[in-house]
Amino acid sequence: MAMASKTRNILEGLVKEGSFKWLLTKRSPFDEDFEEMGRSPSAQTNWIPELSPVANVVVRRCSKILDISSTQLQENFNVEASESIKHPTRYAKNFLEFCCFRTLALSTQVVGHLADKKFRRLTYDMMVAWEAPAASSQPLLNIDGDASVGVEAFSRIAPAVPIIANVIISENLFEVLTSSTGGRLQFSVYDKYLTALDSLSYFDISAGRLILTDHALYFEPLRVVSYDKAKRYDLSEDLKQVVRPELTGPWGTRLFDKAVSYKSINLSEPVVIEFPELKGHTRRDYWLAIIQEILYVHRFINKFHITGVERDEALSKAVLGILRVQAIQEISAANSVHCEAILMFNLCDQLPGGDLILETLANMSSLREVDRKNNYTAGGGMHSLSALAMVSNLGFVFGTSSNNSTEAVLVVGEIAVGEMSSLERAVKESRNNYKKVVHAKETIDGVKVDGIDTNLAVMKELVLPVTEIGKWLLSLAYWDNPLKSMVFCLVSTFIICRGWLGYTFAVMITFFAVFMIITRFCNQGRPMDGLKVIAPRPMNTMEQLLEVQNAISQLEQLIQDGNIVLLKFRALLLSIFPQATEKFAVILLVSALILALLPGRYIFLLIFLEAFTRYSPLRKASTERWMRRLREWWFSIPAAPVVLERENEDKKSK
Repeated sequence: MAMASKTRNILEGLVKEGSFKWLLTKRSPFDEDFEEMGRSPSAQTNWIPELSPVANVVVRRCSKILDISSTQLQENFNVEASESIKHPTRYAKNFLEFCCFRTLALSTQVVGHLADKKFRRLTYDMMVAWEAPAASSQPLLNIDGDASVGVEAFSRIAPAVPIIANVIISENLFEVLTSSTGGRLQFSVYDKYLTALDSLSYFDISAGRLILTDHALYFEPLRVVSYDKAKRYDLSEDLKQVVRPELTGPWGTRLFDKAVSYKSINLSEPVVIEFPELKGHTRRDYWLAIIQEILYVHRFINKFHITGVERDEALSKAVLGILRVQAIQEISAANSVHCEAILMFNLCDQLPGGDLILETLANMSSLREVDRKNNYTAGGGMHSLSALAMVSNLGFVFGTSSNNSTEAVLVVGEIAVGEMSSLERAVKESRNNYKKVVHAKETIDGVKVDGIDTNLAVMKELVLPVTEIGKWLLSLAYWDNPLKSMVFCLVSTFIICRGWLGYTFAVMITFFAVFMIITRFCNQGRPMDGLKVIAPRPMNTMEQLLEVQNAISQLEQLIQDGNIVLLKFRALLLSIFPQATEKFAVILLVSALILALLPGRYIFLLIFLEAFTRYSPLRKASTERWMRRLREWWFSIPAAPVVLERENEDKKSK
């Protein structure tokens, strides 16, 4: 009796004019429900005390659709849900999800549900209630005609209706929908989006003589007064297809970034499809994204050997993604929308760990197949409707499975009450990694400098420690300080002879690791010191051109010297200069005997001692003499001849 009295007081307060100003600042979509509940005798028994008023309204609407009382829904939840899901701190939100998901699974089976204004309002109000589900959250709630919802509520409720969103792209879709509303989704925008989705009832997308289906791309080349027969470019088979943006222009020039090229092992050369636009390449980007979406979904199917109903399910996800892009383009005031961000398979191709998301999705497909064989139904579980059933309701047909009504309504484990599915965990981890990549890219963009001279100055400062170590080693090799060089040679010889070289490198690597860890703790919370570089004198345009020309000349000289070395070795191998070849052959034979007879440790020791003692006081004179003889021998070797042949006109025209 006490509970009924408390409920009656709450309902009377809700409908009394002016007594609930903290909740209703003006007429809201919930007013009619509150008034009806206040007049209804059954409202006292169906009121859930753990829920907020708005959540109670949503649960009441769900109970009407499910044809079951709110109290019976609560009893079912208490029986079916685990103890962790029913924990008091999570009870209200999890029970609300239980009611919402069961209701949406049933409502989305009705053909044309997106056209129903009550359904669109219900899904939005579910998000509103999700943000404040518990009775204790009432003071934080402000429901009026301008109510809005956040990304968490949208990402939790919207994927339960596959045509609206899915787990992978929900956050990106939310960002697109709220680009002009300050990061909060308003019902007016949400309603326009769903209305646009409802108006799209086809998938064969065409633009003039270009048609995209769920398996292939058809293109009719333009002739003078007509079109050639349509050519089919397969996207479903594994033909090593590559679809990418392409530059085109008149008379073979590459000036305009407004084309798409398609390449596969079935074609001798790539096919280029141009999308003429007055400015920009928005139209091309849209077609590129949706063509790649179909290509990527078939790669996913082929990679994980997905067949039957689950294959149709994967294709359905790609189809729904393209429909969402079209709906966004209809309602968006922006000039362009980044289609890749709201196309599921495109996004997985770009996100760090996107392959793990697809692998998780494939594993869930196997589990869904087991659930299907066990005859689970959407109305009896705590999961959402499948994408395949959704596109079937929209009138699309995929393979043979669409003819079987029992297979059309499949449960999917992408969302579960009170739990984060394996797919949601994979997506969350991938997004966290993506944020790190974006932050790293921002730092990279921030340190880029212009000008060859400035970049060389930065590089010189970065490699300064390496150059200093190199100078120190050269100083030891040239015996500038005989005592230091002697100690270095003795210590190194001892390490090599004892076979401790591997341990030495291990100690060096450990030193670097310990250094980084100590630096990490010492600099924690402190801003990183920037690299100080002395900027070179600014150069005018002519000086920069001369610097570039000088760099190109130096590069050309290096390439020429490299070619000379290779041609001389070719002359040695072909015995163009017999005397030099004989000496070279003897050197190779001696080297081969040393490699065959001596252990690797002693070979390394010989190389080290030869390199670091050649300029010692005992060997310096003989080294200079032998180096002079070696240079004379090398300069006496002629280069092998080179014959340049120009491509004839026939080959060039062909």
